[in-house]
Amino acid sequence: MNKVAIVTGGSFGIGLAIAEKLLSQGYQVFNLDIQPSDVGEYVHCDVSKVTDVEKHIAAIFQQTGRIDALVSNAGKHLSANIENTDEATLDSLFALNVKGAYAATKAVLPAMKQQNNGAIVYISSDQALIGKTNSFAYNLTKSALASMARTTALDYAPFNIRANAVCPGTIETPLFHKAIDSYCEKSGASKDVIVAEEASLQPLGRLGQAHEVAALVAFLLGDDAAFITGSLQSIDGGYTAQ
Repeated sequence: MNKVAIVTGGSFGIGLAIAEKLLSQGYQVFNLDIQPSDVGEYVHCDVSKVTDVEKHIAAIFQQTGRIDALVSNAGKHLSANIENTDEATLDSLFALNVKGAYAATKAVLPAMKQQNNGAIVYISSDQALIGKTNSFAYNLTKSALASMARTTALDYAPFNIRANAVCPGTIETPLFHKAIDSYCEKSGASKDVIVAEEASLQPLGRLGQAHEVAALVAFLLGDDAAFITGSLQSIDGGYTAQ
């Protein structure tokens, strides 16, 4: 019987790469996203709405009888300091980045406890480890995911449920390009120049790729990582080691 994995936000970027990687390893993959995808089994779900997440994950468990893995990936970025972050924007970011992860985790735990086995990976950020300018709310949400990984790991270790956070640095995804495009539009800077500057900031001298993050996630979900839980795994080309 195939293992069952749920990936939130699996239609683009890192989430898509994760879904593809898990499919290649024989998982039955359910992708919870508002944007359609033909990779895995697509479930239209607004991850920022707790009741939607609960409903769809309950249906997946009823259909499959098991949930082996959760990758909490759905999220969005915001460039702003605290003064430029209004309450509505903060609430919106928290609803997706944090409450979405909360809802998905809470929904899969009963199945994993019943199985006495399961693995959860949160897609956090290098910003769970360091501060960056103009990133008040985003940093806050990604730090929350790192905390969620640690506390969930401790609370559910007796049930053989593992939880870890992956902390990507600058990864070349549609989200990355959208942020660069927005910056260039406001500043008038050349995109080629900005992308090259971003690459040069990494000790390895290049941007990370989504498939590299996906490989780390797949490892953490697998049996070879059976003694790894409560960890924050950097994948940032050495950026946070500086």
